[in-house]
Amino acid sequence: MDKDRTKGKAKDVVGTAKETFGKATGDKETERSGKADQVEGKVQKGIGKVKDAFRNKK
Repeated sequence: MDKDRTKGKAKDVVGTAKETFGKATGDKETERSGKADQVEGKVQKGIGKVKDAFRNKK
């Protein structure tokens, strides 16, 4: 598994936690930051999947 997939998943999980914390405390900035981290994590996971697909074709 590509390291981008692992790092992306971690960013996604951290983003979910930040979003939840932001909602619970009413902190809109933390909530938005968490959502942004989730998107960034999903993109990074996707990049890792593409890299894995190319490696597996060889």
